[in-house]
Amino acid sequence: MKPYFLLFFSLSLCTAFSQGHDFPFGQTSYRELEMKIYDNDSNAVAVILNELGEGYIEDDNDYNLIFEYHVRIKILKQEGVKFADIEIPLHKQEGRAETIRSIKASSFTIDNGTMKETRLDSKNIFSENPGKYWDVKKFAIPNVREGSVIEYQYKLESPFKFNFRSWEFQNDIPKIRSEYWATIPANYNYNITLRGMQQLEKHENELIKQCFYQGKADCVRHQFVMTNIPAFKEEEYMTAKSNFLSAINFELAEFRSFDGKVIKYTKEWKDVELDLRREEKFGQQLRKGKDIVDDHVELAMSGESDPLIKAQKIFEFIKGWYQWDGMNGMFSEYGIKKAFSTKKGNVGDINLTLIAALRYAGLSVDPVILSTRSNGLPIEIHPVLSDFNYVMARLTIGDKVYMLDAVDDFTPFGLIPVRCLNGKGRVIGEKESYWTELKPTDKARQISMLTLKLDKDGTMRGTIHYTYYGYEALSKRKEISEFNTQEDYLNDLKNKTHKTRILKSELVNADDLSKPLTEKFEVEIETFEDLNAAHFIFNPFIESLIKTNPFKSKERYYPVDFAVPVDESIIVNLEYPENLELTELPENKALALPNAGGRYVFSIQNMGNKMILNHSLSITRIVYSQDEYHYLKELYSRILQVQNTAVVFKKKN
Repeated sequence: MKPYFLLFFSLSLCTAFSQGHDFPFGQTSYRELEMKIYDNDSNAVAVILNELGEGYIEDDNDYNLIFEYHVRIKILKQEGVKFADIEIPLHKQEGRAETIRSIKASSFTIDNGTMKETRLDSKNIFSENPGKYWDVKKFAIPNVREGSVIEYQYKLESPFKFNFRSWEFQNDIPKIRSEYWATIPANYNYNITLRGMQQLEKHENELIKQCFYQGKADCVRHQFVMTNIPAFKEEEYMTAKSNFLSAINFELAEFRSFDGKVIKYTKEWKDVELDLRREEKFGQQLRKGKDIVDDHVELAMSGESDPLIKAQKIFEFIKGWYQWDGMNGMFSEYGIKKAFSTKKGNVGDINLTLIAALRYAGLSVDPVILSTRSNGLPIEIHPVLSDFNYVMARLTIGDKVYMLDAVDDFTPFGLIPVRCLNGKGRVIGEKESYWTELKPTDKARQISMLTLKLDKDGTMRGTIHYTYYGYEALSKRKEISEFNTQEDYLNDLKNKTHKTRILKSELVNADDLSKPLTEKFEVEIETFEDLNAAHFIFNPFIESLIKTNPFKSKERYYPVDFAVPVDESIIVNLEYPENLELTELPENKALALPNAGGRYVFSIQNMGNKMILNHSLSITRIVYSQDEYHYLKELYSRILQVQNTAVVFKKKN
């Protein structure tokens, strides 16, 4: 489902912005300043008038990668003023770091009929260090308001040449023109990926002779241009923005040094497998099970011979032992020996420890590297290790396979977290590697049972039971864990209900992850002030399957991805006074999505002085194409229509 194309040619780079293809700084026009609306998108809060970037490898010093950026933006509405707050992320790793060489910025406004430029003072440029791998350079362009034009440019130097500077043609606001130049020496061979639905308007190559390494190498300069680019609008139920954003990406495939040595960076999987097995932060860690967890594993297994029970005990032990530091990663950050002793680590530390422990116990288990949903889909046609940011355990017992993640306290044995349900993962076996589908092993399932009695004072009294299974149970347990105690959670529920008064409450199996979670409530619900009217209308949907339709847009540009199948049922048993009778009931409904995609069933019946209502929604598939979007939209719309219908009570004579 990921729209991308490989451009099969090599790139090569030199030195650049001085070549004369940049637009001049500060030459905004009165026409731009007087612009009130962008015709192609009347809702746009701002529009990029012109944008140019250039990447090249400097023919000097350490041959670092240089990236120069220049943009001019029109602020159309007050909400667009935020685009004057600039943050430039700077990557750092293992003693190397990206740096900013220069920054220039100004705002342009009309004051008393005259154009005024307000320049950024260099004293108002700040640096922050939000994380281990990133610094941020920040500044706010001064004197910006609705109607302003802002402009800024900077030069960035990077020692990281493996991924040549990528370029995003799409943004949260539309662009009139976006242009990127890439000049790469012939001895640097990059794979280029063009991703997204927007088409290049222009792509031209130019051979530059003797441009690099004191004239020993030629270069190829590439020009990529898009115009009239729509804003990227995120939609409900979609995977990472990076999967769909129109962009150019670069990956270093091969480097040829001038002494004839060739270094291949894009390898076959058999080469990557060997590297990973030898990697100090990956393969070597998997061989340390005996040195680290031997006594603990023996204690956890307690002489257990059943391999499944043995695996479950080890899984629970590792999960309970570690505190996740919140960082993803397929590699061990601290080394599992240190991480185990401190009881804290990243994803790599925790799950590599789990694999090492399971192997030490004699079980068949391999690591699976993957990319999380927020990180985007990995490229499958050749290995790109930088695409992967997570590792899990793939355990095989007999003919059954279990995917294990010990990072999250509330993830039961064999359940893949939603964040990891993203296309395919690569199993790094002891002899070979292969792709495996990352599919949910359960549903997000909820059953709501309401047993109520409408008394003569207009109040309904009875019980409500919510039972959560699979991913819904996981989500609910996480919600409860945000409170200090279960009692605090229940008290918060009582404070949020208005017409419903909770008299008693109970949580069942809140801590037993192997069982469904159940909430039990004894309630009073204020319904009618007076039951003496001859007729009165009552909406029986005390509980709703959906509150709103998440599919509101006219068209859908990207697939709908629910991550996991959905199954929700609500059953209402309502007993009402014998002096009342039901005279009008909604029609029963049964709606289905094409291609066995799902269904909605609604039924209501009256038996004596009891009304029984049952409605359920089942979304059986995970991904729906753009062409199927209208079916989903219509289904949810019809559900809301049903939920807005009512029954009519009549008082008996």
